[in-house]
Amino acid sequence: MSTSDRIGRFLREMGEALEAEHNPYGEKSFRVAPEQIRPVLEKLRRDYGFDLLLDITAIDKIELGKAGEPRFDVIYNLRPHDTGDRIRLKTSVPESDPALPSVQDLWKTANWCERETWDQYGIRFKGHPNLKRILNHKDFVGHPLRKDYDIKKQQWLSEADDLMDEMEKKRKRTSDALSKETLFVNLGPSHPAFHGAIRILAELDGETIRNSVSEIGYLHRGFEKSAEKGTYTHVIPYTDRLNYLSSVSNNVAYCMQVEHMLDVEVPRRTQVIRVILSELARIMDHMVCIGAALVDLGALTNFWFLFNEREKIYDVIEALCGARLTHCYIRIGGLAHDLHDGFEAGVRALLQSIPETMTDVQNLVGRNRIFLDRVIGVGVISKEDAISYGFTGPCLRACGIPHDLRKDEPYYGYEEYDWDVVIGENGDTYDRLWVRFEEVNQSVRIIEQALSSMPGGPVNVDDKRITLPPKDAVHGNIEALMNHFMLIMNGVAPPAGDSYRAVEAPNGELGFLIVSDGSPKPYKIKVRPPCFMIFSAFDEMIEGGMVQDAIATLGSLNVVAGELDR
Repeated sequence: MSTSDRIGRFLREMGEALEAEHNPYGEKSFRVAPEQIRPVLEKLRRDYGFDLLLDITAIDKIELGKAGEPRFDVIYNLRPHDTGDRIRLKTSVPESDPALPSVQDLWKTANWCERETWDQYGIRFKGHPNLKRILNHKDFVGHPLRKDYDIKKQQWLSEADDLMDEMEKKRKRTSDALSKETLFVNLGPSHPAFHGAIRILAELDGETIRNSVSEIGYLHRGFEKSAEKGTYTHVIPYTDRLNYLSSVSNNVAYCMQVEHMLDVEVPRRTQVIRVILSELARIMDHMVCIGAALVDLGALTNFWFLFNEREKIYDVIEALCGARLTHCYIRIGGLAHDLHDGFEAGVRALLQSIPETMTDVQNLVGRNRIFLDRVIGVGVISKEDAISYGFTGPCLRACGIPHDLRKDEPYYGYEEYDWDVVIGENGDTYDRLWVRFEEVNQSVRIIEQALSSMPGGPVNVDDKRITLPPKDAVHGNIEALMNHFMLIMNGVAPPAGDSYRAVEAPNGELGFLIVSDGSPKPYKIKVRPPCFMIFSAFDEMIEGGMVQDAIATLGSLNVVAGELDR
């Protein structure tokens, strides 16, 4: 069924329950009455195949000056996993009683998304089994993404949460759990496999994990609150610190979204450069995931092979932008500057060494009995559960679902390159790691073709409202000086409205929902972090397995705390 047919049928059937919103960006957005939101969502899920709930968030409209309207909008962002149909549903709730029915029984990812929306905005979801803080600590008072919350306010945690309230709820679901003698153990945040940013309270029956409760938020920096305080350009360095293993991908996703809202298309040369850098970032990200996962399994040699190659990529990127980890090279409307002499030669040298390194590592572990025993059939998740939890990226493709935005909703000419979507079969730890092995080879193919087709021309749009004038002009021309001053102080101002766009980042669909009030400052920015949805399934994936399986499973998910917690 085509997009228009699917949406058209849905609109005809739901009739008066939906009100189409005017969207200046041409996106499908509908308003639903609060009492109708659950039936409409059920219909979308059951009858129209919208089985991928991408995110739930809210907007505090108190500063938009719309008198008489409820203070909050709650937004549901959905799509089917197998098509490019996208739809946003909005419903309003008043400040006096900000409550809606939970939909965590329809989509498993709604569990954590609803908790985050309550934590940040104070929207209650009736029927939710565990509506408690998730990014902010248990002693936190208030809801920080409300517009009247002071960004400078500090709140200290007096005592760590023992998580036993959640654990007891889980134990009661198992008939014999309360009668067995078990041991409660904290895995992380100090355990080396949890990198100081994740904690698991595990109930152990011997070495088997009977129940598990995860705690995140150790690296929560308030990305979305900070993004409201400056211009659109000021947000770019913040995006570097989401998934810091592949920071340029975050730059590209954010700038592409703002450019969409400004209705500008960057030059073809810029598009090709962004593709090359995005695929180099994907390679680095996958190398870190594979290398760290193998170290957690006891295979240290592979780590050195992969990280040495990663350092070579960093050498090339550092020569381009002066930074190794957080690049801040992408700009709204283009790039900070054009490629330097020697960039192509440096990348072509990488294209020779990367496949050799990946082959060496695959030869080391591909037939290693210890490795295979630790990963095959471990941390399995079914296709249906992966979709329900909102999986995207390599973790979804490992379940056998060939979902990749570079193919399904191509951008920057990805449809012109010859490359394959890599999929697994079993959705286990082995498949998640091996998909990443093969995706590195596909990224090499894309980069080779992009280098060979690199066009000439400018790297920034020719629009004084968006692009800074050349420095020599600023130093010698009053008009260029004024243009420079206005862009630095005020930046760009997209039309009022809300918009969502996404890219295929190394961990999956990385999207930005931006709400503009027409001013040079974003009214709201909500990042859709693929790690958040993926990690929400972790407890279910490790329950019934052994402690060692939990370590192997976590490594294969590639959870990056900067993206998970924001």
